[in-house]
Amino acid sequence: MLVKHLTYLTALARERHFGRAAEACGISQPALSAAIRQIEGELGVRVVERSRRFIGFTPEGQLVLDRAQRLVHDFESLRQDISVLKRALAGRLRIGAIPAALPVIALLTTPFCAQHPSVSIHIQSLSSKEIQRGIDTFDLDVGVTYLDNEPLSRVRTLPIYRDRFVFITGDHPRFAGRTEMSWRDAAKERLCLLSNDMQNRRIIDRAFATIGETPRPVIEANALIPVISHVRLGQWSGIVPQSLLLLTGISNGLRALPMGDPMPSPSIGLVYADREPVSGLVAAFLATAKRQKLQQRIDAVAERQEVE
Repeated sequence: MLVKHLTYLTALARERHFGRAAEACGISQPALSAAIRQIEGELGVRVVERSRRFIGFTPEGQLVLDRAQRLVHDFESLRQDISVLKRALAGRLRIGAIPAALPVIALLTTPFCAQHPSVSIHIQSLSSKEIQRGIDTFDLDVGVTYLDNEPLSRVRTLPIYRDRFVFITGDHPRFAGRTEMSWRDAAKERLCLLSNDMQNRRIIDRAFATIGETPRPVIEANALIPVISHVRLGQWSGIVPQSLLLLTGISNGLRALPMGDPMPSPSIGLVYADREPVSGLVAAFLATAKRQKLQQRIDAVAERQEVE
């Protein structure tokens, strides 16, 4: 049995479709099926429930899959460690980030790529629950998510900054002279917010709940770009992470007001599997993150927006 055959099995678990799994592995569907049959033949058990489409794994197959994911991960870690010894780190770093953290990703990946030009990076926008699942199944190397609100399990963490919330809206006369926005007043506005499958929204809902309010957004989305685009049209307002100002800034008739008390400041950081050894790619990315002063950069951008 070859490591590449186990890689095909993990791809099938990820894609849950024979054709897509084969395409992801760069092979034909018959070749993928033949590799799985070889695994079954060597182990003497049926691994995949077969029909005209993918159904799932047998109980024995799930056990094989769990071990295959670990073996493939360990093999990739070995290759990375060898590349470190050669002083030329190489490979592919897979990052899952919650929408609230996406604006800061480039502040980490840019210096990392400058130091390790042979490494490629794949970034996915995911919920915190999807990040947990990706780390558990070895489909992600690193997650960027909240650390202290709904903490993940079976992971190690590296805090990188604390986020705060700002109220973004059009430059309407009724907001003239205001230096912050109360949660009670925000509840009365026509809001566009992240949907409640996002942890960011659940933090916002809890802040409203502490003053006895419940937000009733007109529009919900599971990404921040739709929120910003609707606010820019002038009919809606939003409550977004302060870090978003790194990406968008506030211009063209928009205003950003810090949210008042209660003032949530959730910790956001890197999460990675709680297992040894830590891969060379993850260790290098952690080292890069430790050198960046993200909190200072985010706060500086927010202060400039408030002054303007």
